[in-house]
Amino acid sequence: MKQIKNEKIYWTLFKHDQWKMYLAATVKGLCYVGSYDKGVEPLTSWAKSTFEEVHLEQNDEKLEPYIDEFKEYFEQKRNLFTFPVDLHGTDFQLLVWNALLDIPYGETFSYSQLASNLQRPNAVRAVASAIGANPVLMAIPCHRVIGKNGELRGYRGGIEMKKQLLELEKPLIHKQLHPCNH
Repeated sequence: MKQIKNEKIYWTLFKHDQWKMYLAATVKGLCYVGSYDKGVEPLTSWAKSTFEEVHLEQNDEKLEPYIDEFKEYFEQKRNLFTFPVDLHGTDFQLLVWNALLDIPYGETFSYSQLASNLQRPNAVRAVASAIGANPVLMAIPCHRVIGKNGELRGYRGGIEMKKQLLELEKPLIHKQLHPCNH
């Protein structure tokens, strides 16, 4: 799958409250969001496996627009990311990742529901595999996909991170549906 040579990727360590993760972007958009509280190694491994030649450069300034939107997300002031993303995957992965964008904030779909939406009801495992390869956690909301029985299933950031993200999204939806009139 390595197709792009001489790619420059800018990265920063995002920190906000208890959240700490690496963010990375090319000049085209956000290309990687790391798992909660993991080191830089998963980012470097992903970059080396995705690009033929890659140069990683720490640059907090270039990542500011992404940092701002992630802060707003974690402060429950944003339920949709507007920055550009630069996704690198197979055609099928890109199809699945784009379908994840259709899952509304605060809602969940099952893996089989997502496969059916893609008109590939027998491809549940392939859909789950593509979801697991999503390099842009939260911005491509794979945390919103759960097991058919409601169980939280695999997540690159870990089940605890997935649980925290789903909990984070719940209160805002509740507030919007049931505004307090004090």
